[in-house]
Amino acid sequence: MRHLLIALRAIVAREALRFIHQRERFLAALVRPLVWLIVFAAGFRAALGLSIIPPYATYITYETYIVPGLCGMILLFNGMQSSLSLVYDRETGSMRLLLTAPLPRGWLLFCKLLGSTLIGTLQVYTFLAITWAYGIEMTPWGYLAVFPALVVSGLMLGALGLALSSFIKQLENFAGVMNFVIFPMFFLSTALYPLWKMAESSSLLRDICAANPFTHAVELIRFALYLQWNGWALLWTVLAGAVFMALALWGYDPARGLVRRKG
Repeated sequence: MRHLLIALRAIVAREALRFIHQRERFLAALVRPLVWLIVFAAGFRAALGLSIIPPYATYITYETYIVPGLCGMILLFNGMQSSLSLVYDRETGSMRLLLTAPLPRGWLLFCKLLGSTLIGTLQVYTFLAITWAYGIEMTPWGYLAVFPALVVSGLMLGALGLALSSFIKQLENFAGVMNFVIFPMFFLSTALYPLWKMAESSSLLRDICAANPFTHAVELIRFALYLQWNGWALLWTVLAGAVFMALALWGYDPARGLVRRKG
């Protein structure tokens, strides 16, 4: 147990140092959601009328609705960017050295995943502070209650990035794969519009959005911000995270993944 905790502290500290030395990464993580909040929301406000839907007890502005979705966007991009660093580490050899340590491979990958998730959570809280200053206020206790929802969602999205990184051989290919994953997951979800709004245009798209793991991560964050429980969203987020983590472990298995490709 002592060795496991030492590995956890070392890997999380390494992720934190990497983040500190990459200030542009922190700014980029905030610019994307702020552009959506300030620029796009102004144009969509008139086109997308929102009715009273859970967890909201009254009519809300469009800016208020998309804040949880933008929090999910931060976690999604952070998970993919952290996985991009994994591909880079693998090409330089440091990732291979890490995975040959005399510790369970799953624990080492989880430590990497946890460090990335905590960084993403910090970025989300910074964004929430900016939205509060912008005039979009949530339930006061919701800012505390949303923490476990952010961690669970971040772990799920980070595990997806881990799974992708385990099957990508070259750094140059990762950006293209990210685009095929990030944008469909984000736009085919409840981050920008509720399911009933999607159902007005296409029942098929509505069903796709309902099956999207990112949708459940966003709804988990949304309900937590208003101190409400969404067990269905939690269940599907945890199940999706478990599946993605299993794929990552399979991909990084020496018999199939990293060692065989590099060896």
